Amino acid sequence: MTDRVRVSVTVPADPATAFALFTEETDLWWRRGPRFRASGRTPGVLSFSPGVGGALSETFEAADGPRTVVTGTITHWEPPDHFRFEWRAINFAPGESTTVDVRFEATQGGTRVTVEHSGWSSLRADHPVRHGKDTGAFLRTMGLWWGELLTSLRERA
Repeated sequence: MTDRVRVSVTVPADPATAFALFTEETDLWWRRGPRFRASGRTPGVLSFSPGVGGALSETFEAADGPRTVVTGTITHWEPPDHFRFEWRAINFAPGESTTVDVRFEATQGGTRVTVEHSGWSSLRADHPVRHGKDTGAFLRTMGLWWGELLTSLRERA
């Protein structure tokens, strides 16, 4: 049984530029709204802090004041070719996480950006992140989710 999704897109940029776009301009291409952001419809800023130990976080103004939600922690940082981070949905319990691996490969006319999101089998079958879907349906949904994000990345490039 697979426990990963892999999605690729080719952007019209060299690997260093594609890496910078992905990690430094994240808020400009990452889609907005409740499907893609912890802030939901509230305006916020989504960003990576570079380097091992850095984070993917979103800062926004909540009803009770400023809030920062950390969605990921960088575990591997190798610009401009590759980085990896531990990913946690807002409804993950302490100790629950998955892994997102992002690679940048030069191609004729650009860079292939590949995202592989794995570790789903470590979460129980009835986990809220699955929205009641069986494994196959859930993984298809995650593939489409990353596909929408990478389409936005390509459009931004």
